[in-house]
Amino acid sequence: MASETSTIAIAGAGSIGCYVGGCLALAGRKVVFLGRGGVVEAMRESGLRVSDLDGRDRRVEARASSATDDPAEALPDADVILVTVKSGATAEMAGLIAAHGRPDAVVVSLQNGVDNADRLRAALPGRRVLTGMVMFNVVQSPDGETPLRAHRASQGEVMIDDGVDGLAGLLDVDGLAVEARADMKAVQWSKLLMNLNNALVALSDLPLARQLADRSWRVILAAEIDEALAAMRAAGIAPARITGLPPALLPKVLRLPDWLFGLLARRMLAIDPRARSSMWDDLKRGRPTEIDELQGAVIRLARRTGAPTPVNERVTALVRQAEAVKCGPPGLRPEVVSGGPRSA
Repeated sequence: MASETSTIAIAGAGSIGCYVGGCLALAGRKVVFLGRGGVVEAMRESGLRVSDLDGRDRRVEARASSATDDPAEALPDADVILVTVKSGATAEMAGLIAAHGRPDAVVVSLQNGVDNADRLRAALPGRRVLTGMVMFNVVQSPDGETPLRAHRASQGEVMIDDGVDGLAGLLDVDGLAVEARADMKAVQWSKLLMNLNNALVALSDLPLARQLADRSWRVILAAEIDEALAAMRAAGIAPARITGLPPALLPKVLRLPDWLFGLLARRMLAIDPRARSSMWDDLKRGRPTEIDELQGAVIRLARRTGAPTPVNERVTALVRQAEAVKCGPPGLRPEVVSGGPRSA
């Protein structure tokens, strides 16, 4: 059982980890951040700034939370461990939790993709590992800006597995809406559909709001989602309804003319103009992306069911190429990404 006196470890003080942990610290929760040296140093010196699309702009003073790069300091006393590292670091973080975390700590994966919670469970046998999903975008301040800032740049909440008494209440604080659900695997597959756009933001080098407002890009996203839905149907997977639209209608809405899409998808377009995607940030910083957890998950599922995925495969190849050359987001035109003119 979780309560307001529980200690919460943020296992990965990146964009999502800083925002989630910052909101929790501002609500008086006992929070310890586990992160890399630069982030930890910045938080120790000047704290953390937490802002959002709704107008909140708050400061977590350095003395109000604990930040460390040492898992032996962050994990042993934690009642709840929120895993917010990128997918490529899941195995490493699982090893740290196994070595330093309490056996009775509740571990919650707040990561992209559909496999990370399962990986944590496999690496942490006998421990309570829950699936979670962050439904919003977070933008982190540029390197060198003080205090370090985590800005929620779109609407949305956090969804977690139901089953641990008091956990949703512990995490549900001002600026961070948390909902417990019994269908988290279906939620993950539904979120994956929209996360297929992360790669298009990265390849286009456009802010998320501008990219989504352009039908040429939305048509490509719709084609990716069509392929994903076909693979899910063949595999017997029914994605959850987590937005105003049933998942099956997403491709049709995305293909609407810009003016009509703008009217019908106001919530989808309620995005800070600075918002990009985490994959854009990865290419900008020359880091590996999560393409294997997003488009890759669709391709793997499709291969098991015999469904074709030419658009997802092309997008994956282009991201792989951008990763290899390490020149940042390539700024491609939509016709380059689609492989030629696309009709409605």
